[in-house]
Amino acid sequence: MKAEGRMPCLSQQQHFITGLVIDLDALFKGRLCCFPKDPLDDVETWSESVDKLLGCKAGQIAFREFLKSEYSEENILFWLACEEYKTIKTVPEMISSANRIYSEFVQTEAPKQINIDCTTRENITKNISQPTLTSFDTAQKLIYSLMARDCYPRFLKSDIYQGLLRRTESR
Repeated sequence: MKAEGRMPCLSQQQHFITGLVIDLDALFKGRLCCFPKDPLDDVETWSESVDKLLGCKAGQIAFREFLKSEYSEENILFWLACEEYKTIKTVPEMISSANRIYSEFVQTEAPKQINIDCTTRENITKNISQPTLTSFDTAQKLIYSLMARDCYPRFLKSDIYQGLLRRTESR
């Protein structure tokens, strides 16, 4: 497929973030290469709502980098895993994915354990042997609420977001 009219790969562009020249590949890790439009076109809209931020692939990546700097990357990783989980079409795939999400994020002492109340954790644990597409909904809503109420306002003030915003405004 020809890439006419597409933006060059992000690794070919340089942007200012927190006063340093940073290759966007360092921030976006090459995940937005060769998109039909500049993935940073929507940066200004990210401040409208957490939904606008999470609804944009570049926003998810920038927010993930911010959460990583706050040692809470597991929140967006869990939220994204749940979004993907809800699109599963087959029972074997659902069982496999549910067990992966459970062991990675929900189970006590999981490598990326999310901060949810014990009742929610116990309900998921009790039902993990027969998962449904809604198995993680309560936990996902709790994590979404935490990100929206706590992390998102700090993200908007962060050097990461402010640097991206300045860069888009100077184009």
